[in-house]
Amino acid sequence: MALLLREALGDSLRRTRVAQSRTLREVSNTARVSLGYLSEVERGRKEASSELLAAICDALAVPLADVMSEVSVSLSEWAVATRAAEAEAAASAEEASPRISGETRVVIPAPARALAAA
Repeated sequence: MALLLREALGDSLRRTRVAQSRTLREVSNTARVSLGYLSEVERGRKEASSELLAAICDALAVPLADVMSEVSVSLSEWAVATRAAEAEAAASAEEASPRISGETRVVIPAPARALAAA
């Protein structure tokens, strides 16, 4: 499953708020957004508008560009980890499948009716 932009944004905003030892209530009051909505944004359940993101970033005293940069890094790291996991799974599946070498002969028996007619 893909990491959604709203989830990465929410994670970044929550990390920033927690690093500042601030409560949801403090930030929601300063940003003039409901506490419940801010919580939903931080959990990645609501898609925040650009105006709301700017207000939250102002309340946290962090540039929106810094948050977006952190989100970009998170999405890139997630994509790299996902590709690595998929490659590892494909390699494991390939190792588990039986291999037939050039020297191996595969004999397919004739159907029973063909043997009885001969």
